[in-house]
Amino acid sequence: MQIAKSGDTVIIDFVVRTNDGSVVGGTEQEGPQTLKIGGGEVLPQIETALEGMEVGSEKTVIVESDNAFGPRREEMIIEIPRANLPQEPEPEAGMSLAAQQQDGSTLNLVIVEVGEEAVKADGNHPLAGEDLTFGLTLVEIKDAA
Repeated sequence: MQIAKSGDTVIIDFVVRTNDGSVVGGTEQEGPQTLKIGGGEVLPQIETALEGMEVGSEKTVIVESDNAFGPRREEMIIEIPRANLPQEPEPEAGMSLAAQQQDGSTLNLVIVEVGEEAVKADGNHPLAGEDLTFGLTLVEIKDAA
């Protein structure tokens, strides 16, 4: 049986779960994904896990938060005066905002609290601080290196 190695193009199915078992990603909706092992298209821990797998085999990989989306950082929770927000729509918890940073890049924020004079918004990635468990299935080895 063929074994996946670095440089191979493979097709995989996967599911991503947080520590509490919640599914936060995967291929269920879009179908199997194609990637090149060693191509830097996925987390290095996933590429390493795929190496040596046979078609049809399954593997579970835990990626700690520091190697995924990093730790939650309190300094990423900021207060924004309501005067700096558009008049419409009325801000509410869960609403997304985009803010331009000093370097010109865009920071995505989620409103977590609405006050009379200001809102609190969280710039952490939604999965920051979460260890992620990937359930991998190697579907096919397309082009062997």
